[in-house]
Amino acid sequence: MKKRIALFISGRGSNMKAIVEQCQGGILKDLVEVVLVFANRQDAGGLEHAQQLGLETHCIESRGLKRTAFDQKVLTLLSDYQLDYIVLAGYMRVLSSAFVAAYPKRIINIHPADTAQHQGLNGYGWAFEKGLETTKVTVHYVDEGLDTGAIIAQHSVDLKGASTLEEVERRGLAVEHYFYSKTLQEIFE
Repeated sequence: MKKRIALFISGRGSNMKAIVEQCQGGILKDLVEVVLVFANRQDAGGLEHAQQLGLETHCIESRGLKRTAFDQKVLTLLSDYQLDYIVLAGYMRVLSSAFVAAYPKRIINIHPADTAQHQGLNGYGWAFEKGLETTKVTVHYVDEGLDTGAIIAQHSVDLKGASTLEEVERRGLAVEHYFYSKTLQEIFE
């Protein structure tokens, strides 16, 4: 039985696109059904791409709403979908404790750093500013903290010779795009 997932995005949705490709014809094809792509911003470019792929999309604009009120609206929306998992794919909002409690150990996130060393925004910028020769991408369960949930898997990113932040981001995203789906495959098998 395929796992029913919702992909949550806030921007261009590059990780969402990579996961959907793997669901449609790759390593997740027999394991996962994307039943919803959700965004918290109307201008999230990934929504249009998801619609072009024939996926159901929904947006609830988060701007101006308190976290708990926004999350309650999202939980109400999700109640119709009978989800097995929520996969955050560039979703840039911190989830409330009530939201996390509604899907315990069933919300998965990818973070562009080793969560033991850097939490929050700008993981690739942090690695670049530190001059790191390698960094890690972390897939973890979401808990009530900021990138503090149990680590599922990590993959290193070679940054040797990367002289710009753009190069660091390009290398990191290249790893994210295959590693996230590979890790989801391991979880769902």
